[in-house]
Amino acid sequence: QMEKKDFEFVTAVNYTAFFTCTRYASRIMRAQRKADPNWMGDIITINSKSGLQGSNKNFAYAGGKFGGIGLVQSFAMELAEYGIKVNAICPGNFYDGPLWSDPEKGLFVQYLRAGKVPGAKTVEDVKQSYLSKTLIPRGCMPLDVARAVFYCVEQTYETGQAIPVTGGQVMLK
Repeated sequence: QMEKKDFEFVTAVNYTAFFTCTRYASRIMRAQRKADPNWMGDIITINSKSGLQGSNKNFAYAGGKFGGIGLVQSFAMELAEYGIKVNAICPGNFYDGPLWSDPEKGLFVQYLRAGKVPGAKTVEDVKQSYLSKTLIPRGCMPLDVARAVFYCVEQTYETGQAIPVTGGQVMLK
């Protein structure tokens, strides 16, 4: 059970913060376009695979991320006339970082203790279960995300998109 205040906090971080940042950044960017009609710029949010596909026992996070993608699409429509492209990068899980791999508090440890992976007896069992969900059997790496951001910035004909960087775990339909 999640308390309402915790739900509101997660929503504020994953939804409202993107709205607020885009609102203020786009004011400056619109002025840049007014000063130079050939200027183009980008707003890129780092979202999550959970914004493309629901997340078990993580509804507040997934809901905020789904909402963020809705904002990306709406802002793309509103800001295109000002030469502003708005896109989302949706990374998969960063298994090698502390969020997942911390030996005491990492998600692999938490999921083992909570029994989230049926039949798992060790942290390695949990990790292998998650790795088996991707076509490229590893976690997302910072360079994977950087390359997706670079793609968004370099191209000139893509806006309103949520780009999965998940090793094939989540595919667009």
